Amino acid sequence: MTIEYGVWGLRLALVVVFGLSAAGKSTDAAGTRKAVGEFGVPIRLVPAVAIGLPVLEGVVALGLLWWWTAAAAAVLAVALLVVFSVAVAWLLRQGRHPACSCFGAASTAPIGVPTLLRNGALLMLSLLAVVGAVRYPRVPGALPVDHAIGMAVSALFAGSLLWLWGELRSLRGRLDEQALSTLGAEGLPPGAVAPEFELLDASGAGRVNLESLLEQGHAVLLVFVHPGCEMCAALARELPRWQRRAAAALAIAVVGNGELEQHADWAREQGLGEIPMLVQQGNEAALRYRVRGTPSGVLIGADGRVLAPVARGAMAIRDLIVLAKKSGAQQVSGRNGQSVQNVG
Repeated sequence: MTIEYGVWGLRLALVVVFGLSAAGKSTDAAGTRKAVGEFGVPIRLVPAVAIGLPVLEGVVALGLLWWWTAAAAAVLAVALLVVFSVAVAWLLRQGRHPACSCFGAASTAPIGVPTLLRNGALLMLSLLAVVGAVRYPRVPGALPVDHAIGMAVSALFAGSLLWLWGELRSLRGRLDEQALSTLGAEGLPPGAVAPEFELLDASGAGRVNLESLLEQGHAVLLVFVHPGCEMCAALARELPRWQRRAAAALAIAVVGNGELEQHADWAREQGLGEIPMLVQQGNEAALRYRVRGTPSGVLIGADGRVLAPVARGAMAIRDLIVLAKKSGAQQVSGRNGQSVQNVG
């Protein structure tokens, strides 16, 4: 009997996953169409695929509830996951990272290795569900009615909580975007006191704040990026070289927004090395510094004040590094009472 409970619980877990995925795609039809197109589906097929995909996921979720359709629904789940995983692997091999939109507006993060790992785990669960449906075809009928219904109600409650959590994340993102669009002029004026922040370090080193970045007495360059931005990736690959050349005057920190593991993987892929990859939970740092796009850079002096307007794009950010080196050289010159040659 214990195995029957496990089979039913496994199927209910997949019901929640595929049900949430179907609901998310259905309520964010525009985002689903955009994601389907970015995954390489021919334009003429995008509308049909965007409609058919959540329908198939809904069929899987409903089919897993009944003993006479469970095996077929689990096989369909395996097929969908295999197709999606192959598509993700193909895109990653090409260096493309479109937004997943796997659960609608609540999942706008770009695809990456964590996407494949998640799909692999779901694929294993789906295969187990196939085996369970074949070997124990009478589940949940073989279970006491009150137990089977109780487990289903618990799964429904868990799914509802996950749905609400996703909606809150989506709402927070929209509020952040609205706040950014109503900030007025982009960036803080030079001379303004740089706002404090405390962000997670993707390397697992805990939380990092502005004070800790300024401890060495150098200027700090905050580079705001997004993992799905190709210009950000190209810039990130240059940052370690720029950091080495300006190490005496500048500390660079990269700031992203989203999932911690995703940014950790992205930082490794771009070879950031010792440059910290900091992650916002919303857009808290971008809002405080009035940064609207990526890649963007904010240069903060050793005294904790903004040194220059927000720089947009790789070349403008490089100019901030030149400015930081000049500023560092002038400070050394002032302390020593003698001219110091520009380190640039």
